Amino acid sequence: MKSLNIIIPERMKGDRLDVSLASMMPNYSRSKISSLIKSGDALIHGQKFKPKDKSNGDEVICLTIKEIQRNQWVGERIPLDIVFEDEDVIVINKPFGLVTHPGAGNWNGTLANALLHYNSDLSMLDRAGIVHRLDKNTSGLMVVAKNLKSQKYLAEQLQTHSVEREYSAIVYGHMISGGTVNEPIGRDPKERVKQSVRANGKSAITHYRVIDRFVNHTHVKAILETGRTHQIRVHLSHIGYPLVGDPLYGGRVRFPKKAGNEIKKALRAFQRQALHSKKLTLKHPTTGISMTWRIELPEDMMGLIDALNSFDS
Repeated sequence: MKSLNIIIPERMKGDRLDVSLASMMPNYSRSKISSLIKSGDALIHGQKFKPKDKSNGDEVICLTIKEIQRNQWVGERIPLDIVFEDEDVIVINKPFGLVTHPGAGNWNGTLANALLHYNSDLSMLDRAGIVHRLDKNTSGLMVVAKNLKSQKYLAEQLQTHSVEREYSAIVYGHMISGGTVNEPIGRDPKERVKQSVRANGKSAITHYRVIDRFVNHTHVKAILETGRTHQIRVHLSHIGYPLVGDPLYGGRVRFPKKAGNEIKKALRAFQRQALHSKKLTLKHPTTGISMTWRIELPEDMMGLIDALNSFDS
């Protein structure tokens, strides 16, 4: 743990205090600064303040920065499918079934454990450099920061929604056209493991387009404008098109009318939400150049599409 005294200069008079602090501390993201303020680890004359409070231009802010508890996460020899790597970032194709980072019920065997084994220097970063997550049973592209500068830069891009994340999903229902779901999402008051559309939730926007239609299913492209927990799963279920293999938001397996044994077997066998992060676009932390990565659908989703096509014909 270390303490810092930051003097806010006169030229920042009238600015928000979280914005002023973030500009004075380039190695920390604005969200990190905001969390320090809210937790009482940033004080003015021993008193708490709010991130949105305005500066007088002469404050001395005492910051208490706690060390990251790194010894709780250990490296484990888990294979990684690395799509791209340089001095600043690692882009990974995460398989379904792999939890992003340790938490309740999953204290090891995660992507974070794999990353720490692959590169022990990532132990110096919060969450081993992970700046966003995919659900355990969602596959596809993720970006990981390799240094503090990159982590801050990527986190800020995610906060300003300038990172483009495109997903493929297979849903129940014959979707006629694409559209946008702009509905706030928050924790479901009745089932704590679920999220739901709620008036008092956080802003959430999902754009979706039809890729292919089957008799009773649709292959959909979904683009996140925001990044709420379970966002695509919640939004598509909300408009009546839950993901195949998602009992949390879609209920039990549904079979098309006159479905034969093969299509029933394929749908029963698909035991995870049919969701894959297939495209990722962001600005490189050092060069500022926009970079895009794409990855093909995994074998299980391709097999499901083949089965739906066979039934369709």
